[in-house]
Amino acid sequence: MIIDLTDTTSSEIASALLKARRNAGSPAMGMVGTIVVVVDEASHHDAMKAANEAGREHPSRVLVAILRPGRGASGLDAEVRVGEGIPGEAVLLRLHGELAKVPESVITPLLLPDSPVIVWWPGGGPKAPAEDPLGRLGRRRVTDAAATRRASIDYTARAEGYAPGDTDFAWTRLTPWRALMAAALDQYPTKVTGAEVSAARGNPSADLMAAWLQSRLKVPVEQKNSRGPGVTAVRLFTPSGPIALTRPDGAVATFSVPGQPDRPVALKRRTTSELLSEELRRLDPDDVYAKTLATLVERNGLPEDAKKVGETARKSTAAKVTAAGKKVASAAETKAPETKSAAKKAPAKKAPAGKAVAKKTAAKKVAGGKKAAKR
Repeated sequence: MIIDLTDTTSSEIASALLKARRNAGSPAMGMVGTIVVVVDEASHHDAMKAANEAGREHPSRVLVAILRPGRGASGLDAEVRVGEGIPGEAVLLRLHGELAKVPESVITPLLLPDSPVIVWWPGGGPKAPAEDPLGRLGRRRVTDAAATRRASIDYTARAEGYAPGDTDFAWTRLTPWRALMAAALDQYPTKVTGAEVSAARGNPSADLMAAWLQSRLKVPVEQKNSRGPGVTAVRLFTPSGPIALTRPDGAVATFSVPGQPDRPVALKRRTTSELLSEELRRLDPDDVYAKTLATLVERNGLPEDAKKVGETARKSTAAKVTAAGKKVASAAETKAPETKSAAKKAPAKKAPAGKAVAKKTAAKKVAGGKKAAKR
């Protein structure tokens, strides 16, 4: 059943949900939570589909919010869906004008009482999800670093803005990889001297995987670029040989342990609905993710902006030092000719005086000689 509401309110939407449930013959809700999806107009269909598929395992009320801030008049349009193959309830909300700046005022009355709230940003998400107006409503806040439009992820801001309940699909995608590598060390306990992660260029999951290995094993981890898709290989170097998990095609991986035959492992790239279902199974804080974020910031060193500022400062200082050196050299060259000319003029002035003294001395000697002769 689909109910379209134009220029409506939250109370009218709640009444439409109740009416739709009664018409469907299921007045009891039977839902375990609320999924709030913050998305744009272009990708709302895929996001709602993924949320509804995840709802087959976790029946939920899905509230898809499309924010359209602008100078136009404030308004709220809604589309209520109950039944039609949907395990729970789905509401598509379009917030216009000033109302889009305060979406929590619309979402809060529609949350299921006494049940957890999961907020999901399919298009990337804010740097500090817990500080977002809708993020404050969630017990679990899910972002996706791989879907961001920015050239790179500012993990420093993510680490500084982390709050218990934050997670990211880039981290969720690593769950089977982390499980297999941990199981390998359980079955083959040995000393690990180093590690290597290969993935497509700019893959955020590879950054998190390298940081996780470094934080847990306390060894240097090298990252290499590959053709993808996603993460293609993880290797742990040991004295007996590498423990390797390689997946070149994105579907089947090969698990290699020293002294044992290679084993194929089903390791396909999971869909968005499967990732969301995993996050719905666990609503407690992910402390390992928080520690991995901190390690990733340490691996990256200074943020890129700080590096640029430092480089600019170093260039400015070098330019000032060079200019000061030129001034000193110029001043030295200016004084040098004056010294040389003064040195040349000094003997010239003293020369006539020296000749006069010599003439007077010679004259005195001649006069003295004449007097001696007369005597």
